[in-house]
Amino acid sequence: MAKNFGRILIVDDNLGVRRTLKVVLSPYFEEIHTIGSPTEIISSISEFKPDVVLLDMNFKATINSGNEGLFYLKEIKSKHPGIEIILFTAYGDIPLAVEGMKNGAFDFIEKPWDNDNLIDTLKKAVAKRKSQKSELQSDDSVYWGGSPKIEEIREVISKVAPTDISILITGENGVGKDIIAKEIFSQSDRKDKPFVAVDMGAITDTLFESELFGHVKGSFTGAVSDHKGKFEQAQGGTLFLDEIGNLSLPAQAKLLRAIQNRVITKVGGDKETPVDVRIFSATNKDLKKEVAQGRFREDLFYRLAGFQIEIPALRERKEDIIGLANHFLEIYSEKYHKNIERIEKEAQIYLKEHNWPGNIRELKQQIEKAVIFAEGNILKVEHLKAGNNFPSIERSKDEKEMIAEALSKTDRNISKAAKLLNISRPTLYSKMNKYNL
Repeated sequence: MAKNFGRILIVDDNLGVRRTLKVVLSPYFEEIHTIGSPTEIISSISEFKPDVVLLDMNFKATINSGNEGLFYLKEIKSKHPGIEIILFTAYGDIPLAVEGMKNGAFDFIEKPWDNDNLIDTLKKAVAKRKSQKSELQSDDSVYWGGSPKIEEIREVISKVAPTDISILITGENGVGKDIIAKEIFSQSDRKDKPFVAVDMGAITDTLFESELFGHVKGSFTGAVSDHKGKFEQAQGGTLFLDEIGNLSLPAQAKLLRAIQNRVITKVGGDKETPVDVRIFSATNKDLKKEVAQGRFREDLFYRLAGFQIEIPALRERKEDIIGLANHFLEIYSEKYHKNIERIEKEAQIYLKEHNWPGNIRELKQQIEKAVIFAEGNILKVEHLKAGNNFPSIERSKDEKEMIAEALSKTDRNISKAAKLLNISRPTLYSKMNKYNL
């Protein structure tokens, strides 16, 4: 019998149930791990890295029947949103199990269970999890930590997401501002409409209106057809203006008019088009300071910052480092066909002691490099050191030399060089001008 790939974590305080399930499921899945206490769930997930958790809804040590299952379901989903959860329930708890599905559970299985139905449901959940992993390999992580600071941000997001208030997301480069923007969008009432992101730092003043508002055919050389700008592309949905702090004052004035009046006019056209979009923006700059120094319009700032969310640097929430590292380890182990099960204790200490000036982006790159160098099923300190052959620019003593080397290694591909150096493209442009590179 060919095993279906998949790692299953069973959480049930009945020893007989755990033993029976292990015997029943082992022929069908890659590995089965069981625990008897729900308090061990999060640590077990970090160590075992399951694809699916089979979670009992009742535990003898608790009082409120069924509710403890919902509590641990929400805890798992808050810290490991990609893991699929199947609820194990008695007949009387079926209404609670249905509520659990509304809170992210994949399905529920009623006790006493039917083996074929249980195996089939687990296989479907594993298939969904594997599909999500494939998507993650080509996209940024959806996991951004479980520290108290991040939990506070999650709580804020749950309150502001369903509204239409504009959101300004601030924080250093690499903290995951774009991931937070997507999370807010996913919880919003506009989640079924477009989400359009635009890098404002990469748009020149001459192209600003065409990119944001669109143009009509023949409005300038090369305008061979009508073009919808980002506002129209996001109609009814959300427009995410990344690197908003790099926008010039003339462009800020044009953007303000569009947001304020909720209409746009295409380049070369004379017709006003009403637009209905929710605005998210992000920056690594202190916009209040930029306003005070005359580099950012105060009226635009207040239009954008209906609500502001500050994302703390990774060094300010070091308790998230290992969880994030394990998450990236899972992604890159899959991508590079490695069977790396865990990060050794010494390597965890090594990761925690680093200051991470490039934040989550730097950690993600570091883990990817380490996975490439790793042999065996444990990620060790030497793998991390071997992958650290190109330290981030913030640690460089000779910044000009580091930038020149990055440009050389990438054949002067600005995007690749900026990624290698853990800085944004506008920052790299600025430094290139500074050093005449």
